[in-house]
Amino acid sequence: MSTKAVQLVVAYDGTDFGGWQRQKNARSVQEELEKALQTIHGHPVKLTGAGRTDAGVHALGQVAGFFSDIPTIPVERFKVALNSLLPKDIRVMSASPAPGDFHARFDASLRRYRYFVLCGSRQDPFRNRYAWCISRQPALAKLNAMAEVLVGEHDFSAFASAGDSSLSRSRFVQESYFWYEGESLVYQVAANAFLWRMVRSLVGTMLFFEAKTSSQAEASDLMRGILEGGDRKKAGPTAPPEGLFLWNVEYGARLHGHRRRKGQERGDTMAADEVS
Repeated sequence: MSTKAVQLVVAYDGTDFGGWQRQKNARSVQEELEKALQTIHGHPVKLTGAGRTDAGVHALGQVAGFFSDIPTIPVERFKVALNSLLPKDIRVMSASPAPGDFHARFDASLRRYRYFVLCGSRQDPFRNRYAWCISRQPALAKLNAMAEVLVGEHDFSAFASAGDSSLSRSRFVQESYFWYEGESLVYQVAANAFLWRMVRSLVGTMLFFEAKTSSQAEASDLMRGILEGGDRKKAGPTAPPEGLFLWNVEYGARLHGHRRRKGQERGDTMAADEVS
């Protein structure tokens, strides 16, 4: 029986999930989507996600892929069909055709995350689920001096969790910067892939040392020393999960017919593994 590849863009509130990936003792986004797909197809359907977000982490632009053997359902209709079956904390934003060998995780060329920090003494009970609340207002210039150090290809061992099992800890960061939106401090980072809890480790470290440095130059030098030293114990604490969003995923030329590079096949986790 012939199948067609389908690409989904998915948004979810990660508060009540143990993460993206299916697991034994916690609710997962992948499991909820696969349950809905099984209801539609009448048999189990395997779903692959671009980013394996951790417990409590949210997404606006997670990308997932699966193969459907139902010829009578147009690909675009999967959005409506799935949303009619999914819980309210998961929404399919779009469904579109994908190349026949599409792999949402290994074909991704860029993942972009945003981390939100609510600054000031006023606590907002409606935003606590979606931001890290702190009582001070960090200096933007010092934060961006540290964030700029991260751009380029580096070994990010200093910002990997102890449980990270990646074969290589080298990652290429294309974007890394902060800005303010009212009372919210926003950090955006984009890279080919991320280590386990890497984004949260970066945010926690930069906010921790911003408060302990007196100038942009001192902050930049300190961050460079931590990065080059590769020692997680020299970095700062890990930021909490509620402020982190998987913002979007890019595929570049891949969805225009180009095949994945050698070394990015399904069994290889180098430069393709990601749990944030």
